[in-house]
Amino acid sequence: MEQTTEPEDAVADRLADIRAITDRAFAHMDIDEFLDALLERVRQSLGADTAVVLLLDRQKRFLVAAAAKGIEEEVIQAAHVPLGYGFAGRVAVERQPIVIHDVRKANVFNPLLVQRGLHSLLGVPLICEGTLVGVMHVGTVTPRRFRPEDVELLQHAATPAAMAVQVMLGRAERAGAMELQRSLVPAALPEIPGMELSARYRPGKETVGGDWYDVFTLPSGEIGVVMGDVAGHGLPSAVVMGRMRSALRAYALDTTDPAEVLRKLNRKMLHFEPDATATVLYAVFEPGIERVRVSSAGHCPPVLAVPGSPARCLPAETDVLIGLEEVLPRRTTTIELPPGALMCFYTDGLVERRGESLDVGITRLRKAVYAGPPEQVGAAVMSSLIGRDLAEDDVAVLLLRRAEATETG
Repeated sequence: MEQTTEPEDAVADRLADIRAITDRAFAHMDIDEFLDALLERVRQSLGADTAVVLLLDRQKRFLVAAAAKGIEEEVIQAAHVPLGYGFAGRVAVERQPIVIHDVRKANVFNPLLVQRGLHSLLGVPLICEGTLVGVMHVGTVTPRRFRPEDVELLQHAATPAAMAVQVMLGRAERAGAMELQRSLVPAALPEIPGMELSARYRPGKETVGGDWYDVFTLPSGEIGVVMGDVAGHGLPSAVVMGRMRSALRAYALDTTDPAEVLRKLNRKMLHFEPDATATVLYAVFEPGIERVRVSSAGHCPPVLAVPGSPARCLPAETDVLIGLEEVLPRRTTTIELPPGALMCFYTDGLVERRGESLDVGITRLRKAVYAGPPEQVGAAVMSSLIGRDLAEDDVAVLLLRRAEATETG
């Protein structure tokens, strides 16, 4: 028997009840709490036995069960559905509500729906500003003819829910990326005889990227220094950055030739991370800090300041980025460092600005850098190039100065 049409006031009350959860989500809930509360309210409002949210994975190939009520095993068993397949996959691809009156006669992909004894299903896409976020569906174990107002209610619930999910996922990803990046950037720079060091790192105002720097002592007694920037933003870039950092450290133990280290790093990335690209600069300082060997994979040139002279860009050769095929061999440049000389390594977030050429920013940096104490030079650089405005991109700065002759002995 067909169910009677529900009064408009009742539908409005049920929708207001669901949206109350959505409004509260932005205040204090995390993604798991929000989805749990939302599905419970949806299930009650629609008189359903089950309610599920599946979210689109990063590769946009699968819908992965993120939360469930009445069929919790979907989450426990990490259920996932390929786009275009089965019930949820069709909802995602067609971006339209889909009703299944008899699951036993339908082509469902997930066997859990049948095992749970579900008879009828109603699903809608979760879409935020034109972007597919996932799918939400409800089900009943008894035959159910979902009414137009049921479909309308679930659709209206899905819109703010998709926005809330998108915001909270972005928030969680940014927090995860920042935590990962902070864990990989040295908490404290090492103490190196004959060298003074200072570093600054600041996440961009939009999102965290893949900037990193590293300083470590090699078995030879030489000092390895890295400055890198993985293309892209967010958690994926931060993850790639972490892998590159570990790989470069490992290769640095095999050879003290910076060009050879970057060659091995590039070979590894081309094989295991074929879609990733990065600029990387690797330098090896001799134990006495009198000379430094540098190789650059498309990275911004370091700035060198020698006492009594204006700062200038290091005359190091620049080779192709990490992640690109090497047509020519990578090169290493050796630079003499007189006492008191200071080197400034940085990522492009420090010097790159919209509507302005990179050369303008680098020139501004050269004017700010001088052969002084690294902490003071770092403050001058940040004041001159960043000022009061938070940069859109990440900013990493590493300053190293060879001690004056009187300071070493």
